[in-house]
Amino acid sequence: MNPISSNSRPPLYKQLRQYILDQIQQKVWLPDQQIPSENELAEQFQVSRVTVRGALSELVDEGAIYRIRGKGSFVQSGTLTSRLPDPIAGSEPGSGKIVAFLMPRLDNRFTANVVSGIESELSKHGYHLLFCKTHDSKEIEKQKLQEMISFGVDGIIVYPVADESYNEDILKLSLDRFPLVVVDRYLRGVDTNCVCSDNMEGARQATSHLIKLGHRRIAYINSDLQTTSLEDRLTGYQKALGETSLPIDYRLQVSLKGRSGKTDPGNVEILTHFFQSNPDVTACFAAHYALAFDVIHVLNQLGKKLPEEMSLVCFDEYESAEHAALPLTCVEQQEYRLGEEAAKLLISNMESPGQERKMTLIPTRFIKRSSTAPV
Repeated sequence: MNPISSNSRPPLYKQLRQYILDQIQQKVWLPDQQIPSENELAEQFQVSRVTVRGALSELVDEGAIYRIRGKGSFVQSGTLTSRLPDPIAGSEPGSGKIVAFLMPRLDNRFTANVVSGIESELSKHGYHLLFCKTHDSKEIEKQKLQEMISFGVDGIIVYPVADESYNEDILKLSLDRFPLVVVDRYLRGVDTNCVCSDNMEGARQATSHLIKLGHRRIAYINSDLQTTSLEDRLTGYQKALGETSLPIDYRLQVSLKGRSGKTDPGNVEILTHFFQSNPDVTACFAAHYALAFDVIHVLNQLGKKLPEEMSLVCFDEYESAEHAALPLTCVEQQEYRLGEEAAKLLISNMESPGQERKMTLIPTRFIKRSSTAPV
C-alpha cells in the first residue's frame, strides 16, 4: 500500500519525509546505508522528483541523512564528519535554503540578466536558485507555484505571466505572507513585495527627448499585452505631453499584437494604415524594441527614411544594438540590478517575515543614438 496520498492534508513531500524517517527509526535502513535514489522514490510513490527532492532536503537539514555528490543519499551515522556539502540544499551541509524563480521565458538579454542578478545575490547568502519557465501560460504558472510550495522552497520570486487578471495563487501567497517578490511589474491594488523599473519616468524622458527636438505629432506604439509596466510607460508618454501643454491625441496611440520580435502581418497592416492616415506624424515612441522593428519594417515599405522623415525611440536595450545598421535611441532597463534587488528584498522578507511590504523602483537609463533627429 502506498503510504503517501495526494488526498491527505500534509503536502506530499512531508508525507514522503515521514516515510523515510520511519524507515530509519525502525532500522529498515541502517547507518551509512544508501537509501533509494530520487528516481526510484519518485517511481515507487508516483510523485515528481521535485517532491522527492523537497523531502530529502528537509532530512538533510535535520541531520537524518547526508549526501555524497554523484553517489546518492545515505543514512546519517550520528557523526557529522562523514557528511559532504549538499549540491542541492546549499553551500553548507544542511543549509537547505532554496528559492524558486518563475519566469514566462528565457529568450533574450533582459530575462537572462534578471536571472543572473537573482542568482548572484542569492549565492552570496548561501541560497540556491530553482528556475522554472511558465511559457506565458497562467495554468503552468499556477501549477509551478503549487509545485514549489509542495517542494518546500524558502521563498519565491515570480515574473508574472502577462494577463488581464492576476494569478489567484500569487494573491493567496501574498495574503498568507509567504516570502514572495514580484519582479518587473506589480499587482495593482494588492499589497505585495515587488521590484520594477521606473517605467513611467523612462517613458517620460524618451518622449521629452522627442519634444525637445521639435516633434509635436508623436505616435505611441503599444502592445496589447496587459501589464502594469506597459501601462506605466503609456502614462509616462502622456505625462511628457502634458508637461509641454501638447494635447493627448488618442488617435496617435496604436496597439499592436504581442512583442515576440517577429514581424506580424497584422501589425504591418495596422501600422501601414496608421502612417498613411496620419502623414503629419514625425516621431514614434515604441513601448518595446520588438514593436520598433515592426515600425522600421513598415516605414521601409512606405519609403520613409529614418531619422530624416521619422524619428524613433524605443523602450529596452536589445542585442548588439550599437552595431545595428540604424542604432536605436532607447530607454535601457538595469535588468541585472532588477534581479539583485528582487533577491535582496526576498532574503530580507524571509529573515523578517513581519516587515512591511515594499515596492522598489529601479531607475532607467536614456541612451541617445542615431534614430532621432530634429524635425
